[in-house]
Amino acid sequence: MEKFEDLIKSDKPILIDFFATWCGPCKMMHPVLEELHDKVGDKARIIKIDIDKNEQLAAIYNVRSVPTLMVFKNGELKWRASGVQSAAALEQTLAQYY
Repeated sequence: MEKFEDLIKSDKPILIDFFATWCGPCKMMHPVLEELHDKVGDKARIIKIDIDKNEQLAAIYNVRSVPTLMVFKNGELKWRASGVQSAAALEQTLAQYY
């Protein structure tokens, strides 16, 4: 398994979805992220991280509510939002970093 620090150093934008299995809005994000993946293909990478299994990582990035979405590129946090987002809005956000 890739280490998070190595993963976010990519020159391709990485969308991280910090989620929890018990979270209703997180479940709503799943089909949105699948749709987004179909639209962006290999121009960006989408990763889901369960905050209950990765508590330390969630604490490092100050994830206080789920879903929290972040975009990283070259190891740098470029964008962050909490709550359900639309595939179109996420696609626009990612397109800034191709």
